[in-house]
Amino acid sequence: MFGTRFKSSFALLLTGTLCLSAHADLSMQGTTICAAKAYEMSLKYQQQSAEIQALQLQAYQIATLRLQHILAQTPEAKNLAIVIDLDETVLDNSDFLVSNIQHCIDYTEWTTWSEWEKNGQPKLIVGSLDFLNFASQHQVAIFYVSDRSEQYRTATVNTLKHLGLPQVSNDHVLLYGKSKEQRRQLIAQNHQIVLLIGDTLHDFSQDFNQQQSKSQRQAMIEKNQSRFGQDWIMLPNTSYGAWSKDAFTEMGRPEN
Repeated sequence: MFGTRFKSSFALLLTGTLCLSAHADLSMQGTTICAAKAYEMSLKYQQQSAEIQALQLQAYQIATLRLQHILAQTPEAKNLAIVIDLDETVLDNSDFLVSNIQHCIDYTEWTTWSEWEKNGQPKLIVGSLDFLNFASQHQVAIFYVSDRSEQYRTATVNTLKHLGLPQVSNDHVLLYGKSKEQRRQLIAQNHQIVLLIGDTLHDFSQDFNQQQSKSQRQAMIEKNQSRFGQDWIMLPNTSYGAWSKDAFTEMGRPEN
């Protein structure tokens, strides 16, 4: 009896141990082989949620209201300009990002981005075209300031033209080379920049950069809080950004 019970208990213990071991192996494999899956839920929200669409429309409606106000207050003003980012601000690259996840490619590696710049077919962020057409119809200069590669300038310009965006020319598309702050300063030499629109904080000011900690970014937000919704318009982007390197804060633990 004792021997039988011992054998049965040992068998159950061994089975449980093997199951736990197999589960651990699978977990390790999942972590090693497909770390990109960590972004799956946030990307699903970016691509599939109606809430993102509402936030995008809201951002561009605020931008339109702000521009209407500026034009009404300064009817004689000349050389007004808008500076706007491209990816996840005007261009929706979520199909590309989803494809990367399905193939277990981590976005931080950007191994497939060059091909997407050359041959990709992004969609427009909702509300962007209506707003930009409104600005163009009121003789406001539009400058597309993006960190897309200068090497693929022709492809990027053709993509923007294909999507029907206004004022697309080499002079109005400023790609990666100089910092975004330097490019903004270049535009400001001949134009009065009245709106900045983007999905990451460094689209607005040199106060922000990708190397800052969470607390540093938050401090700069507080410093510039009066500008959001005024001359700075932020688009939501849960697909990628400096925030993705920050650890979660567990219940009962202080934030970093």
